[in-house]
Amino acid sequence: MLTSQEIEARLDEILLKVQKPGRYVGGELNIIVKDWDKIQTKVALVFPDIYDIGVSNVGLKILYDQINQRDDALAERAYAPWIDMEALMRGRGIPLYSLESKRPLSGFDLIGFSLPYETLYTNALNILDLSGIPVRCVDRDDSHPIIIAGGHAATNPEPMHAFIDAFVIGEGEEVIHDIINTVQEFKGLQVGTLERSNLQTCKRDDLLRALAKIPGVYVPKFYQTHYMDDGTISHVETTMDGIANPVVKRIVAHLPPPPTNFIVPNIEIVHNRVSVEIMRGCTRGCRFCQAGMITRPVRERSVDEIVDAAEAAVNATGFEELAFLSLSSSDFSYVVELVNKVSERFKGRKLTISLPSLRIESVSVDLMDKLREHYSGGFTLAPEAATERMRRIINKFIPDEDIINTTREIYRRGWTTIKLYFMIGHPSETLEDVQAIADLCKRVINEGRKVAGWKVKLHAGVSTFVPKPQTPFQWVSVDTRENILAKQELLRRELKDHNIKLSWTDPDDTLLEAWLSRGDRHMAEVIYTAWKNGAKFDAWGDQMKYDVWMNAFNERGLDPAFYTYRQRRTDEIFPWDHISAAVRKNFLFQDFRQSLEGKIRVDCRLNCFACGILPTFSNLRRENPGEEWKCPDVKSPATRKTVISNQLSVVGD
Repeated sequence: MLTSQEIEARLDEILLKVQKPGRYVGGELNIIVKDWDKIQTKVALVFPDIYDIGVSNVGLKILYDQINQRDDALAERAYAPWIDMEALMRGRGIPLYSLESKRPLSGFDLIGFSLPYETLYTNALNILDLSGIPVRCVDRDDSHPIIIAGGHAATNPEPMHAFIDAFVIGEGEEVIHDIINTVQEFKGLQVGTLERSNLQTCKRDDLLRALAKIPGVYVPKFYQTHYMDDGTISHVETTMDGIANPVVKRIVAHLPPPPTNFIVPNIEIVHNRVSVEIMRGCTRGCRFCQAGMITRPVRERSVDEIVDAAEAAVNATGFEELAFLSLSSSDFSYVVELVNKVSERFKGRKLTISLPSLRIESVSVDLMDKLREHYSGGFTLAPEAATERMRRIINKFIPDEDIINTTREIYRRGWTTIKLYFMIGHPSETLEDVQAIADLCKRVINEGRKVAGWKVKLHAGVSTFVPKPQTPFQWVSVDTRENILAKQELLRRELKDHNIKLSWTDPDDTLLEAWLSRGDRHMAEVIYTAWKNGAKFDAWGDQMKYDVWMNAFNERGLDPAFYTYRQRRTDEIFPWDHISAAVRKNFLFQDFRQSLEGKIRVDCRLNCFACGILPTFSNLRRENPGEEWKCPDVKSPATRKTVISNQLSVVGD
């Protein structure tokens, strides 16, 4: 294993030969470098994409802050090197290293991957290989780090089961400490001492067994999947006692203080800004939205906590943009008060406020007026569909007039650019539904021109729907490649206005996302084969190798259509059914049936639909009303007990 000094010496020989050397040198403002020899547990946090994207990842920022608050642990970072750097690293025998200390990843106790989306899978394998760590779990021994992963993609961990030792299901702020404590216990590391026993005294299987007993931690090794003759799953059983089946996600009942000492990158990155999470979870119930289903319940931070964190972060970094993050920023209960207080706190200072996720029905005229001083750029809104029928199916019912009125008021107040997000490929969608998207875009920009002239612009972002695990649409199939191309051609033909920009998702990218997100354990061999044959950076359009993936399916004797175009049986056991986001499967199925009938569920802040969240986490609820989750009619303990009782009677265990 190379020392940090040897790695730095070899880096000096190659850094001037690559694009953006600043990606690989570390030393940024606000990094945390601890004395390696005096810390018991070392954690490498890895975002398996390039530095430019990974530095902005909020999940890793939170974990970096949480771990480094401990006196007995450290967290350092690593990202995927771009193709030019990887080639030089392999040629010079340089393993992937952490930016803080230039230590090889193989020398850490834990390596934690963030997997927010599935097209990072081959990069994760490539990073393990570049680090000199066996890619497959079965090939690792007691001397290798424990490989863990979390993020939204972990709601179906099965395609990566052969490569990740343990998955964190749900939120990581608390469970990461449980994991570190367990590692310390099994490696003979006593908190408060500097003595470290030989790693060989820790049997890897014993440590994995202990990790498997932590709530919210899934260790695939101790679960066995059984299949039926048609390739679907019969059942999943545990192979050791004392572990959960299903594994229920972890949540934090009350959001901890947000990190404020953000790392200031060496180069221009995707999001050069302060980001403060103002709330977590969503109650809207959009049937296509995995994030909204798996992050329930809603938890909000107080306005004062948010503003104080924003000020501390701006002062610590010098960033001139502040982003308030959530799945739906305008649904934050006190969003107008928040914008007011931020405006007061930063009056006279050059600061841009960004609300990346706005819902049309909750963007008020009052909010627009409050944003005028600090809000720049364009507004981003997401109608998702453009006909009443489709909006009922996806449970996002917004009348056209609301969209027109909201966009008109935005243009009227001086903003010249609006971005509208749509999705094609929803269940039972027709070309008429797609034509309605084009018609709505034309109407929006024409209304804008009436109030602001020909300077107004519209960006229509049209992605293609992938039915994700843990959602009401997990029973439906993916739209066919031919249908997707026909719908995209219609939009290109109809939206030729030079002030309308149209962007879309390549059908090959959609199919890859569907294979990976809906796959079972058999997909692991496809992923491995594709990676061995050159697949990596699959999220990058110019790097995605569709033929390599198709050849991998052929080599493994699997039909890709099994994961995409096949309609699921109503009683089918899904590959992810032993992983629970605490929204019950029978609730999701009921919601799916309602979509077939065009029935809408209103925001569950207004009415409780017994999804399962309340009874699952009833022991975590707070008695302080200021800390209550945003579920309806549960202000008092007595009423809360009644609601929980009703839910249990509706959905059962």
